[in-house]
Amino acid sequence: MAIQEIPLTADNQTFYIKLAGTLYKMTLLWRDSAGWILDIADSASNALIQGIPLVINVDLLAQYAYLGFNGQLMVMLDDDDTSLPTITGLGSTSHVYFITASSS
Repeated sequence: MAIQEIPLTADNQTFYIKLAGTLYKMTLLWRDSAGWILDIADSASNALIQGIPLVINVDLLAQYAYLGFNGQLMVMLDDDDTSLPTITGLGSTSHVYFITASSS
């Protein structure tokens, strides 16, 4: 299993990142009562998925397998709490990981 942490800060942000060999554009926005929301686009900024809430301990990409991400996107908290990532905790106490199966 290969685990890649997506480097984040507790700010609204847009960045490009390579996951499983493919370049994606990610946008994370804080939406008050909705919490952190993720949009994913291809490298040409064409929207692939919009409005994914960052919830913990589930594969955020599971329902989008048909898009061929070739991995799981998981949010984990440092303290194993069952709450959501906070406005100030993104990147410090809450982390987003892209997980792929090992190629053997």
